[in-house]
Amino acid sequence: MARLYKGMMPVSYVIDKKNGFVLATATGVLTVEDILQFRRQIRNEPDFDPSLAQLGDLSAASIDLSADEIRILAETSVFSLTARRALVGESHEVYGLARMFSIVRGLRGDRAIRVFRRRDEALAWLLQKDQAA
Repeated sequence: MARLYKGMMPVSYVIDKKNGFVLATATGVLTVEDILQFRRQIRNEPDFDPSLAQLGDLSAASIDLSADEIRILAETSVFSLTARRALVGESHEVYGLARMFSIVRGLRGDRAIRVFRRRDEALAWLLQKDQAA
């Protein structure tokens, strides 16, 4: 059973335990505090498991983060290093910042994170659990 969680922040999310992933959707202007709040909130959800895959849909968001802030955020994660994570950034700016995040996460041992321009491609990759990351 999937449950929708939406607080007063620009990130809403669904924990879909049946299919083994978290769908996090950002809208509006996304800041460092928004991302930290999302992490605090999801970490405390009883249905959250760090090994779940994640689809981070940033296609309806703009990012108010510097490159330094992206690097700082990428130093840690609430998801395990083996969790498949797909980020969607349609605009050049959001895509570029998501790529920067994925590169730093890769340096921290996260090998299963990819960035896409289209949500359908991200979801297709994410759900290919029998494929190598």
